[in-house]
Amino acid sequence: MSENRAVIALDFVAPCLPCVTMLPPSGGEWLHEIKHPGHRLIARRSDDRVRLFGERGVEWTASFPHLVAAMRLLPVKSCTIDGELVRCDAHGEARLDPVPEGALGLGGSLYAFDILDVNGFDLRRDRLEERKRVLSQILRKPPVGMHLNHHFDFCGEAIRRQIGRMGFEGVISKRRGSRYLAGRSPDWLFSKKLDEQPP
Repeated sequence: MSENRAVIALDFVAPCLPCVTMLPPSGGEWLHEIKHPGHRLIARRSDDRVRLFGERGVEWTASFPHLVAAMRLLPVKSCTIDGELVRCDAHGEARLDPVPEGALGLGGSLYAFDILDVNGFDLRRDRLEERKRVLSQILRKPPVGMHLNHHFDFCGEAIRRQIGRMGFEGVISKRRGSRYLAGRSPDWLFSKKLDEQPP
């Protein structure tokens, strides 16, 4: 874990974004995660203060009080978590409609896949595997409304077909050892599920 201390000002932090690719990369230098159908969410906490942001910096704190409460239950003093906000309709299907601006008390779950800082330590320059280790420790017993988005080491055609049948969007592949960089990164690749591939 990096020794440098981060200044915890709960402002928006631009997320790392994947490049689009036809096929997930192969080989041992990559980890793969399910891409849930939802909205990117950056959740920041310092002591009891929590702020939630969408991908472009729109604040959603008031819209998801249950996620604010969940962040306050994590066994840390401060942290910034990156994840996917998944909202479902009455039939359990993921809703991809925009989050209404100013709406209060919207439901949804946060599938966390990365952590940018914890207890004042900036982790963005740490290896991907170290950030995942720290996140998995913090979410060993996740509060209601939060889930750890697990990774897998291999992503073949059969896995991608199964992902599509389960209603997920595709696969995010991340290079082992990579840092967390704001903006589009060649170390993060998004490949869609097989039934959305062009012929």
